[in-house]
Amino acid sequence: MRIKRAVNAVKKRRKIMKLAKGYFGSKSRSYRIAREAVMKSQMYAFVGRRLKKRDFRKLWIARINAAARMNGMSYSTFMHGLKVSGITLNRKVLADIAVNDASGFKALVETANKAVAQ
Repeated sequence: MRIKRAVNAVKKRRKIMKLAKGYFGSKSRSYRIAREAVMKSQMYAFVGRRLKKRDFRKLWIARINAAARMNGMSYSTFMHGLKVSGITLNRKVLADIAVNDASGFKALVETANKAVAQ
C-alpha cells in the first residue's frame, strides 16, 4: 500500500504560508516563491542574531569611551585600571552607569586612575 501525504503536505505548506504572511506580492501567495522567501528571511534572522551582539558591544564601548574621555581617561587605560583594581563589571553595566549615573562613573574613573598610577 502506498503512503499518501495529503494531510502532512498541506500542514507543511500552511506553515510556510503563515511565515510568509505580510510579504510583498507573490511571496505571500505562491507557495514555491514563499518557501524561497521564508528560507532567505530565516537566514537573515540567524545572521542578525549574531550581528546584534557585535553591534551592542560596539555601542557599549563607544559610550564607555566617551564617558571616560569626559573624565580625562582613555577607554583602554580605564578598562585596564578597573581590571587591576579588581572591579569586574561588564561593558553593558558600565555603559548603563556612564549614561545614567555620571557621579558613579566618575568614582569608577578615579578608582581606575589610582590603580593605574601605582
